[in-house]
Amino acid sequence: MYKYILKIDGMMCGMCECHVDDLIRKNFDSKKVKSSHTKNESSFISKDDITESDFHNVFDPTGYRVEDVKKIEVVKKGLFYKEI
Repeated sequence: MYKYILKIDGMMCGMCECHVDDLIRKNFDSKKVKSSHTKNESSFISKDDITESDFHNVFDPTGYRVEDVKKIEVVKKGLFYKEI
């Protein structure tokens, strides 16, 4: 499993956070989706190995711009996910 942290340009309010969360949920097999317009950041956990171009294909047509993608491998231990 992987934790993805995306730097996203274009989020201005709480509604933008909801739009970004919905885009992630609809296009990727994701869990624990969380976005913050104040940090310009969105994070989620997925089983899939997602490329940066996959993110661009989803976000670019909507007006949000993915500036950076961090991918961290995680394992599930009990109820929680732990970074490796």
